[in-house]
Amino acid sequence: MPKVVVIGAGIVGTSLADELTARGWTDVTVVDRGPLFATGGSTSHAPGLVFQTNPSKTMTAFARYTVEKFNSLQHPGGWAFNPVGGLEVATTAERWADLHRKAGWAQSWGIEGRLLTPAECAVLHPLIDREQILGGFHTQADGLAKALRAAEAQARRAEARGATLLPHTEVLGILDNGERVTGVRTAAGVLDADVVVCAAGFWGAQFAKQVGLVLPLVPMAHQYARTGQIAELVGRNTELAEAGLPILRHQDQDLYFREHVDRLGIGSYAHKPMPVDMSTLLADTAAEAMPSMLPFTEEDFAPAWEAAAKLIPALDDSKVEEAFNGIFSFTPDGFSIMGEHRELRGFWVAEAVWVTHSAGVARATAEWIIDGTPSVDTHECDLYRFEDVARSPKFFLQTSSQAFVEVYDVIHPHQYRTALRGLRTSPFHARHTELGAFFFEGGGWERPAWFESNAALTDRLVDDGLAVPARDDWASRFWSPISVAEARWTREHVAMYDMTPLTRYEVSGPGAAAFLQRMTTNNVDKRVGSVTYTLLLDDAGGIRSDLTVARLAPDTFQVGANSPMDFDWLSRHKPADVTLRDITGGTCCLGVWGPAARDVVAPLCPDDLSHKGFPYFRALHTYLDAIPVTMMRVSYVGELGWEIYTSAEYGSALWDLIADAGAAHGIIPAGRIAFNSLRIEKGYRSWGTDMTAEHRPAAAGLDFAVRLDKDFVGKSALEAAPEPQMVLRSIVFDDPDAAVLGKEPVFLDGECAGYVTSAGYSATIGATIAYAWLPARVNVGDAVRVDYRGATLTAVVHAEPVVDPEMTRIRR
Repeated sequence: MPKVVVIGAGIVGTSLADELTARGWTDVTVVDRGPLFATGGSTSHAPGLVFQTNPSKTMTAFARYTVEKFNSLQHPGGWAFNPVGGLEVATTAERWADLHRKAGWAQSWGIEGRLLTPAECAVLHPLIDREQILGGFHTQADGLAKALRAAEAQARRAEARGATLLPHTEVLGILDNGERVTGVRTAAGVLDADVVVCAAGFWGAQFAKQVGLVLPLVPMAHQYARTGQIAELVGRNTELAEAGLPILRHQDQDLYFREHVDRLGIGSYAHKPMPVDMSTLLADTAAEAMPSMLPFTEEDFAPAWEAAAKLIPALDDSKVEEAFNGIFSFTPDGFSIMGEHRELRGFWVAEAVWVTHSAGVARATAEWIIDGTPSVDTHECDLYRFEDVARSPKFFLQTSSQAFVEVYDVIHPHQYRTALRGLRTSPFHARHTELGAFFFEGGGWERPAWFESNAALTDRLVDDGLAVPARDDWASRFWSPISVAEARWTREHVAMYDMTPLTRYEVSGPGAAAFLQRMTTNNVDKRVGSVTYTLLLDDAGGIRSDLTVARLAPDTFQVGANSPMDFDWLSRHKPADVTLRDITGGTCCLGVWGPAARDVVAPLCPDDLSHKGFPYFRALHTYLDAIPVTMMRVSYVGELGWEIYTSAEYGSALWDLIADAGAAHGIIPAGRIAFNSLRIEKGYRSWGTDMTAEHRPAAAGLDFAVRLDKDFVGKSALEAAPEPQMVLRSIVFDDPDAAVLGKEPVFLDGECAGYVTSAGYSATIGATIAYAWLPARVNVGDAVRVDYRGATLTAVVHAEPVVDPEMTRIRR
């Protein structure tokens, strides 16, 4: 039986010990530098609010499991979870609209909740001044976790199965044999281990450094205060029950509230970010109750108290009696950090986890360690999700500080970070700027969303009698009608798209073909010049990624991928005779697509670019004018054209060459919004949005990319898989002005049956098209209803692709 050492006996470490031992791995030792179970970490002072609803389906699943598990725990001291419910209130129109959006998430992810009037909110929570609010969102199953009881209850259960807990045992070092961990070194001696899990909370980044692992985690202080006795609460709660009112969030003022018998606890995110200097932490907290509690800074809390008293007038007769600045972990994107060290097998992390998600993260980690694949998609929390640009201390600090400031903000799905922008730009960036590009950000790259230089095309659309959708304020943020014109122009003429940010690897060596055959679902061992769309699956048959594989030489392939997680997955599996290189930054790519694409490019090329001479899904090394390029006859927008690759040094010259050659044919630059709408018209999926490891190829409509006549990772799971119960379908909205942005609930026959993944306005058919996960029984032509921030939109399930199902446009 494998020996496991878990570093940290907080809520994550104890939950993990319980989950591991429940699965039969009973040789588990949990160590902590502090006493049990108030170890001195974040768990020891956590306020214990558990709100399940989250824009992330995965984080919601983690929280839901935490509620389910904690409800079942027993502790001699009393409850581990008190399901008092949760209530979020709105004092602004923007927040009230956002609560409708949040209610939609809850329906999409299967959480029971309802929107309330101010009067209904006041009935649930009588301390609220109903005149201050516009309404609220109530979730019945949410509540308060007693974190220390939950930790102890799970630890004792793990002990009964054979686990050992060692308090006052500081880990001084990680031992390994050069390939995998062999144990940990403590002051009391060495603990042998086949698996070491770092669940050390905000100390985790320091532990990880010992084995050369960078964790994008910033310890941050957050204010929490307890009031004196409040008359209105006297007699409501017993010492044992502690609370009966719903936990309350007043996010317009970055506040939350919970009862402590006849007092209130108030948490505030309204202050400036307070990153913690770990080098002086023990000195800074020497006078406090524990090393995770910094001295309270009253001046920072003053505005929060004023805002709190406005919502809860009973506070006028009270004051703060106890308070501290408690330390929690923040990450650049707000998600947890999970996974195994790539260079040191057996060293795992489960970090930046709040009590809310603790049991869910622990279960997924235990499944990952034992079974090789967690039962829920974890790509948002993957240790290797960050690009190199996001691995510097400065990036961690600035982006995590922004995440702290925005923790309760209303965040638009197309609202990108402002910290450290402009770090990754393509060789075309100067031209983008000259043409008035509005930039989105992804993977650190600046990506044009649309170009102001195309503004006149919008008027031309109207002159031609084509409608531009009338979007509401929310849907029109970070969007422009110019994008509609760009998409339409691509379909009718020709456009150039900067595809440089698309991740690409070079896979080479004697074993390259066999390696890619084993790792991917489709047949990539074809002649030189072939291009193949294929999938990466995990051991359970879930879609880890989708790839475009081009064979450029007998032993050399260019692989178009999605994220650093693909590099991680391929690296873990590649044999010694294969070399894997990320070539993204040293190259650039220009997509040239549209009916006139050949007219623009062919005169520049010495090779035959006719359909017969250069067929679809083929690659060619050639020249455009004097520039050496690799051209691939592929099209994510469903039009004639190519992805044109060259070294970054030729980037500016390539842009100018195509722009000048295309001027006579009306070529325009086009952005990501047009690109997205065109790919949705053509039924092309986007990994991470439309499908993830939660889904298998058949359900996602990608079984055409699976060849069961060869062996590949995940094949046996696919062969044993039942018929999918949910499938990804295209829906077309009835109202030409209807817009959805993703994650909205979809109703069938009055019941919530699925959810939207992505959407885009189709300039070709004059309506919004969306992808949605729906029951497999749904047929083309069935009517569905979508809830968009409280508004009801009707749509019809449509055959795919919605535009050009015969694929005639792409094969001209």
